[in-house]
Amino acid sequence: MTRGTTGPELPGTLGGAGWVPRAGTHADDVERGELWTACGYRHEWTPLRAVQLARPPASFAAVTDVRDHLMEAPVDLGALRAETEGIAEAFRDEGVRVRFVHPPATCPPNVVFQRDLFFMTPEGAVLARAASAQRAGEERHTAHALSAAGYPILRTVGGAATFEGADALWLDERTVAVGVGFRTNAAGARAVREALRDQGAEVVEVPLARGVQHLLGTVVPLAERFAAVRRDTVTPPLRRLLAERDYDLVEFPDDEDVVRRRGMNLVALGPRRVLVPAGAPSVRRALERSGVDVREVPTTQHVRAAGGLGCVTGVLHRAAPGG
Repeated sequence: MTRGTTGPELPGTLGGAGWVPRAGTHADDVERGELWTACGYRHEWTPLRAVQLARPPASFAAVTDVRDHLMEAPVDLGALRAETEGIAEAFRDEGVRVRFVHPPATCPPNVVFQRDLFFMTPEGAVLARAASAQRAGEERHTAHALSAAGYPILRTVGGAATFEGADALWLDERTVAVGVGFRTNAAGARAVREALRDQGAEVVEVPLARGVQHLLGTVVPLAERFAAVRRDTVTPPLRRLLAERDYDLVEFPDDEDVVRRRGMNLVALGPRRVLVPAGAPSVRRALERSGVDVREVPTTQHVRAAGGLGCVTGVLHRAAPGG
């Protein structure tokens, strides 16, 4: 706009000379990695580019009753921190960029399980709202770390909704399965659906079996239409959903390696390449027989805290297929 029919030229701040309209979309901005840090993914198995881990806070040392903090056994803080550094080094050895959250000493200890606290989409993060009172407030520290690093927060789950990021998995580039159970409720699944609506992705709710912590503990995609599943906890709707998408499955029984050592709580590094918890030989053998390249890292202290490698790893960015 230059000069109106009856008035003077408008200043740039009102849309006149000097005003430059913004081009493109938010998705374009994120993909370019200039205004925002490039992030997101549409597959759980493509090459891993960046992850977020949390340095275990000093609050671990103050835990007196492990049940009050949702843990299985006492955790040695020094050993846990060393284990976290070992996980970070294993990712770096694979060319994965590692970003650390540095929560204060007063932060609830379970903040180390970053996968629970956000779900990354191609346009930014859906910030969780943890279901347990013990974990309330962890989201704040994750939100601060994400925004400080330049990652957009697309949606913050609110109201009476509860949602934890380990309950959301990309089954293909247009489908996200959201496990509904005692951690993520129907309102939380709706929040994820709303966040993804304009990204061309469908959200399919699947019920979780009793005693299942997250969807991530039941199914882990490892390549295109190929996944590891915990056989005894796959509900019929989830099995149907995978069959409809022509998934081949490597199925694990509820043995010691899966249940006690959390051997299926793993992270895909790329197609048929995984980082798994050390000390679960039956899991490693089954994966290798299925043509999967396996690397191990110790996670004993994290397992004592009632989590595992997949829970620890907040996935920030994966390459596109073939990238």
